[in-house]
Amino acid sequence: MRSSELAALAGVTIRTLRHYHQIGLLEEPERSVNGYRDYDVRHVVRLMRITRLTELGLPLAALPDILDDPQAAEALLDELDRQAAAEIERLTSRREDIARLRRHGAMPDLPPEMAAYGPTLSAVADIAPDTARHEHEQLVLISHLIGESDTSTLAGALKRHAIFTPATTELLRRYAELGPDTPQEAIEQLADDMVTQYRPLLENWPDIEFGADVSSMLVAYGERHLNDQQHLANQLFTDRLIKQLTNGNVPAP
Repeated sequence: MRSSELAALAGVTIRTLRHYHQIGLLEEPERSVNGYRDYDVRHVVRLMRITRLTELGLPLAALPDILDDPQAAEALLDELDRQAAAEIERLTSRREDIARLRRHGAMPDLPPEMAAYGPTLSAVADIAPDTARHEHEQLVLISHLIGESDTSTLAGALKRHAIFTPATTELLRRYAELGPDTPQEAIEQLADDMVTQYRPLLENWPDIEFGADVSSMLVAYGERHLNDQQHLANQLFTDRLIKQLTNGNVPAP
């Protein structure tokens, strides 16, 4: 049997066959008088065993030890089974994340834990695309910096305190409309309404600390994307919130 016939029978390529010869996995047969390799049934069986083992995910480097050693094969199969179970768990988790993002109509790059914020971002995007993008990118940045566990904790707190609601959408709409022509009174009223909306969350802030790196990046990001009136609204919001929390003997987060 020639190499092309053996390769076709085993479902491999000639190149694969030659590679197995080079690494000593498959014995190279004697050549016939015309110079061709002449394979017999022993090579067929060996190659089929190799093919079956590689289909299970066994690395080529491990095959010489297990082809003739059942005990070595059993231990390696145990390890492969553990790897397969971990891969199934990883893929199942990924599918759950995809389903959650779809269910809330969230963008694929939004952390799945924050998927419930998707409808709010979509609603804001219809009236203020730049603000929606700013909110979206902030969530992506925060989630990456604080990690998956704290992101889940933060998402739970946002949901408990009704942050993913039409009221938040309306605040973001008003925030997006701030500009040079916005009266001072309107900016101050927005800051007051933001305090009303967000104070319950900040009074019950979860056990998450935004370190200096997170805070500095958020500030830098805001500097690039917010106008003067939006910066003023943020400052008024912060000042009034701290004053209220201090008067109520609640430490600011």
